[in-house]
Amino acid sequence: MICLQDIYKDYRQGKNEVKVLKGISLNVREGEYVAIMGPSGSGKSTLMNIIGALDRPTAGSYFLDGEDVSALDDDALAAVRNRKIGFVFQTFNLLPRMTAQRNVELPLVYAGLSGKARRELALQALDRVGLTDRAHHRPNEMSGGQRQRVAIARALVVNPRILFADEPTGNLDSKTGDDILALFQELHASGSTVVMVTHEQDVSRHAERIVHIRDGLIWSDEKVR
Repeated sequence: MICLQDIYKDYRQGKNEVKVLKGISLNVREGEYVAIMGPSGSGKSTLMNIIGALDRPTAGSYFLDGEDVSALDDDALAAVRNRKIGFVFQTFNLLPRMTAQRNVELPLVYAGLSGKARRELALQALDRVGLTDRAHHRPNEMSGGQRQRVAIARALVVNPRILFADEPTGNLDSKTGDDILALFQELHASGSTVVMVTHEQDVSRHAERIVHIRDGLIWSDEKVR
């Protein structure tokens, strides 16, 4: 499903060129649960942005479902993200004035669905994460774990091929974090492809494969279960 071939990523900082990714090749099969680990500055977030079609590589190719997305323009990249990718972030990224249901509906607005269809799909997604009873609550009326579940429902509502999670338990206490990781395992067991960025060893052990990034290179890639 995901095929990265010799990916490089450079950034300009004034007159200096910073080399972040230095030739990464990585394949992820459909249905895998992969954790990407690395210390701060290792390049793992940059790699995630490229895999998630949020950024383009400086050199190399990225194929998603057989399509070379590394050369797409901004509009085409946005279409790929909306059609195939669901994102879950550490900071939830929910709109505070909207209810849980309306937050979950947002990707469907961009997809052009009718109001009735959006409501039905949003409620189905909230039910999938066990939050039907919070559909009409705003984020400030919910716990951190509930807000993250809303964010997961929003990611799932478009029925994405891949679910990306960037430090999804970083703002949660350990018990709530365990509950969210259990939900990811349920989603993986139901057939979802999950790619998660984390710096926490305990979190990474929930995945079936761990890829370690250091200094812009893959240092290890191992199956753990």
